[in-house]
Amino acid sequence: MLSIMKKSFVNLKNAATRSDRIYKTIVQKIMDDGVCPFCPEFLTRYHKKPVIKTGKYWILTDNMYPYKGARHHILLIHKKHIEYISQISSPAWRELAKFIRAETKKRNIAGGTFYIRFGDTAATGASVRHLHANIIAPDMRKKNRAPILTRVA
Repeated sequence: MLSIMKKSFVNLKNAATRSDRIYKTIVQKIMDDGVCPFCPEFLTRYHKKPVIKTGKYWILTDNMYPYKGARHHILLIHKKHIEYISQISSPAWRELAKFIRAETKKRNIAGGTFYIRFGDTAATGASVRHLHANIIAPDMRKKNRAPILTRVA
């Protein structure tokens, strides 16, 4: 008898590294539902932060579970389910750059980091297997702030 493995769009192991129990519970529910939580038709089912901006290629929203110490943790989610950088079209790259410039200006972000999570979540540390980008800026108002750390692999 053949056993067909259902593709998982989330990585529960990576979610388990986070201290937020609610996050782990939601990722487990997404896994049980067998859907991609970043695809537009499912995004609002699991992500309760409002969508700030939608373009032809990208959705911009605040991360529901920002990293500790972040004043801003913004997600830019590719609208089409893709998993690899090679799948981003030239027009999508241009729109991404436009979104980044506009949002960092709007929020007056003086400095931070930008990265893209793509490919196998065992290598990226991400919990979702859908190409997405993060803009993270520290809360500069806090004295004695600790570094913001993220997981890769």
